[in-house]
Amino acid sequence: MCGRYTLTSSPETVASLFDLTTVPDYLPRYNVAPTQEAPVVRVLERAAGRRLDLVRWGLVPFWADDPSIGNRLINARAETAAEKPAFRDAFKRRRCLVVSDGFYEWKKEAGGKQPYWIHRPDGMPFAFAGLWSRWDKGDEPLDTFTILTKDADPGIAAIHPRMPVVLERDAWEAWLDPQGHDAAALAGLLGGAAGGGLVSRRVSRRVNSPANDVPQVLEEATGA
Repeated sequence: MCGRYTLTSSPETVASLFDLTTVPDYLPRYNVAPTQEAPVVRVLERAAGRRLDLVRWGLVPFWADDPSIGNRLINARAETAAEKPAFRDAFKRRRCLVVSDGFYEWKKEAGGKQPYWIHRPDGMPFAFAGLWSRWDKGDEPLDTFTILTKDADPGIAAIHPRMPVVLERDAWEAWLDPQGHDAAALAGLLGGAAGGGLVSRRVSRRVNSPANDVPQVLEEATGA
């Protein structure tokens, strides 16, 4: 499960890491929540290369009658996404990288559910494996995305049994290729542990409210 994440890295850092020529301006995000717009990297056509767009979180399949279905489709299980009706079309031809530098998971503790922020030790951004779709039944096209999840790496499993799929840099080109349809090869990119490892720390319960998109949510929580 991935229900909240961060992207505090600058557009310049993201452009350099993901080999982008231009990126839209965006503000630091400390508490990205479903139904909000967030930066994703896509390749719409091979010749055009990578681009970064602001896309709404919560995938709306092209065949859906009501876009509110996206509120329930913020995550897709990596193990079954290629076959599930809501995701299989996007898995074939509309894959993306969801740019992040940390994500939140909640652990049951004595005082209630405690949020943890999980991130790279060096603080650099990374990429979740994502899928995107375009819905054309409204007044204007609506682009949306979902984040793939898998069984948690050993260092995270004690916090939560699932985690987003973190794709390593050498997998990005194959994942983004809009003409790459080999389901078995694509599935092979999704099961590995996050390279370089991830670390976690207890953070403020202020993150529980999506309205708190402020640096203070990352303050380290003290006490048991």
